[in-house]
Amino acid sequence: MRPELRSKIIEVCDKKIALKGDNVGLSFYAFFANKNDNPELLMEAATWWIQTHQLDHFIKAHKVKEMVQSNL
Repeated sequence: MRPELRSKIIEVCDKKIALKGDNVGLSFYAFFANKNDNPELLMEAATWWIQTHQLDHFIKAHKVKEMVQSNL
């Protein structure tokens, strides 16, 4: 995973946890604006989420953050 995406995921997870608590869930779409302004990065996130880790649509933000920080 490229550093740009890794940083973005951690940043979004931190914001969601701060706003809604440790139990907040999110999908990989949370890391992108409503318009598809970076399809390559979106596909990288989708591949990591769906193909590599076979995650459900919504996952706890703290779990996603831990996975990214652990380089999974």
